[in-house]
Amino acid sequence: MNNKMFRWVLCGVLALLSVLASGVARSQTAPSANDIANYENLHKAAHEGDINALEALLKEGADIEARDSSGRTPLIVAAFASQDESISVLAKAGANLNALEHRDYDIVTIAAVAGDINLLNLALELGASAGNITSPYEGTALIAAAHLGHSSVVESLIKAKAPLDHINNLGWTALIEAVILGDGGVDHTATAKLLIDAGADTSIADSQGVTPLQHAKSRGFTEMIQLFE
Repeated sequence: MNNKMFRWVLCGVLALLSVLASGVARSQTAPSANDIANYENLHKAAHEGDINALEALLKEGADIEARDSSGRTPLIVAAFASQDESISVLAKAGANLNALEHRDYDIVTIAAVAGDINLLNLALELGASAGNITSPYEGTALIAAAHLGHSSVVESLIKAKAPLDHINNLGWTALIEAVILGDGGVDHTATAKLLIDAGADTSIADSQGVTPLQHAKSRGFTEMIQLFE
C-alpha cells in the first residue's frame, strides 16, 4: 500500500472511530427506570437481589427464561444490576447462561463492557461461554473488553479460551480494536500485550488491509509499536 492510499484509508478509519469510539457501551441497553418500575416476579427479584423471593418463585415454577420487552431474561437483568447472588441462584436452577437479549448481548459480554471482573469470573465459573458471538457488531466479549482497555477482563477471557482472532462485522479483531479504539495508554497497551503473548495473530489486517502495527504507527503509539516489532 503506497503512502497516498494509506492516508486515504486512514481518513476513512478515523471517520469510523468518531462514530464507534464508545459504540459497544452505547449498544448495550440496561433496564430503564420504567422497565425496573414495571418488573414483576423473577425479573423484579433478580434485579433487586431478593434471594428469598427468587427461590420461592422458582419453587412455584416461575418461568426462568421469561423475557422483558427487550428480551432480557431474569439472569440478564441480574447481570446488568451486578447481582452476583441472583445469578448464582438462577444458574443453579437451570437458567440459560448463554442467553442473548434482543441486541445480542450475553452476561459475559455485559460483564466485560462493565469491567466487572467479579461478575465475569462468576459467570465463567458457572459455565457461561467466553466464545459467544454477541452484539450488533457480531463480535465477542474479548473484542468488547479490548476496545475498552479492560485488561483484567481480557486476561480472564483469554484464560477461558475466548477466540483470539475472531473478526467482527466491522472487519476488526480484538487486537485491532485495542489499537484503533484505544488511546495508546497503559490499559490498552497492557491489553495488546496480553493478546500478543496469548498468540493473537498480529498479521490480521482490517477490511482496508491496514495491520495493527500500521494503525499503531499512524497514531504514534510508541509502546504498542514496540510490542508489534
